[in-house]
Amino acid sequence: MPVDSKASTEVTAFRWVPDFAAGLVRDLRIRWALEEIERPYGIRLLDALNPRPADYFHEQPFGQVPSYRDDQVQLFESGAILIHLGLQDERLLPADVDQRMRSIAWLIAALNSVEPMLFELINIDIFNRGQDWTKERRPQVIEKIQARLKLLSDALGDKEWLEGRFTIGDLMMVSVLRNLRHTSLVAEVPNLDFYVKRGEARPAFQRALADQLAVFAANQPQPEGEAA
Repeated sequence: MPVDSKASTEVTAFRWVPDFAAGLVRDLRIRWALEEIERPYGIRLLDALNPRPADYFHEQPFGQVPSYRDDQVQLFESGAILIHLGLQDERLLPADVDQRMRSIAWLIAALNSVEPMLFELINIDIFNRGQDWTKERRPQVIEKIQARLKLLSDALGDKEWLEGRFTIGDLMMVSVLRNLRHTSLVAEVPNLDFYVKRGEARPAFQRALADQLAVFAANQPQPEGEAA
């Protein structure tokens, strides 16, 4: 399903990001969900390397992406947006109340119990790479992540998805685990490795990723001094 500039649903995204972030920016989570439910959406691009327009902070108080709007709501935070979309379509959230709430619980677990720990490693490996303090801290962070991945692996077991069928809980958890792609930490846990690969193999994910990367490729900064 192509991006449709005339669609009433709109998501904000960045025009370009460095390679380490390409395919990880959080608008991808919303693009993926919209592809799963076959809903056309438009994209409004922002410059990641410059300050946001002042009026954007009325949409997203922290100046991040994505912000989201449709005919019903205007939202920020990828988790809240996914819950909104899931409540509208059973392809993202089951109708059964228990299964629905457990799926939402997994989404929150991805954001609260897994992602912050992974971001500490990203801060060490990417944003503070080579600094002396990281040499001592990194092994401690790795150990904590491995322990957390073990618990997630035990919860998943031999199931295909966390609650037996694909939901926004899986969409978020797979998206979060992809932040470790610069390491072998997920690959070292076979059922989590296959879990992430199953998510990435979904046609909706592939379409969403291709659309995000196409924008980055089209807006690749030219080397300094090269003619436009």
